Amino acid sequence: MTKYWWKITAILCIVYAIIGGFFMPAPDDIGILAKTIRNLHFHVPMWFSMIILLSVSYVYSIRFLSKGNFKYDSLSSSFVKVSLLFGLMGLLTGSFWARFTWGTWWIEDAKLNGAAIGMLIYLAYYILRNSIEEDVQRAKITSVYNLFAFPIYIVLIIIYPRMAETSLHPASGDTIGFSSLDLDNNLRKVFYIASIGWILLGVWIGTLKFRITEITRKNEEL
Repeated sequence: MTKYWWKITAILCIVYAIIGGFFMPAPDDIGILAKTIRNLHFHVPMWFSMIILLSVSYVYSIRFLSKGNFKYDSLSSSFVKVSLLFGLMGLLTGSFWARFTWGTWWIEDAKLNGAAIGMLIYLAYYILRNSIEEDVQRAKITSVYNLFAFPIYIVLIIIYPRMAETSLHPASGDTIGFSSLDLDNNLRKVFYIASIGWILLGVWIGTLKFRITEITRKNEEL
């Protein structure tokens, strides 16, 4: 039982986040956000999860290039693929949020464009990986690609938006972040637990994807 404590924690946190996100009290006086502030529990944790998963993938890419163990390559590629799922959910929840606060599904904004470009960079990683048949060459090329892709991704979604002169997205350009607002304590309690839950779920799915990848690789070797 102790072996699965973090998986149980992930399930409990997400269940709590869903119930709390929809039914617990939330402030309704935060400008145009109103009740859409509840999306905070879903949209932001998706990007937190993607960053964590890509960070893990980045580390395993380095380990593969230094050790040459295909297990590290499988881990790296698996976490990239799962991170794309969370990035897609981040874009969808963000677009949904924009529709009800800004009146449109998408705007020309440094944060939004940076996130979209970052997703395209890792989609290219996925396409590149599937286009190379030879195992060693595929692992080496995509690992090197990942070494450059991750820093660029961080610049696009964190550094570049903060350098923008104007932005509608919180914590970008001249817009303050949620941490600067006088948020309700109930909102904070749900948000922190939601972030933990979604991150743990991402790691869980990543490990499952890794097992599938390793089984497939070993069967091909046989």
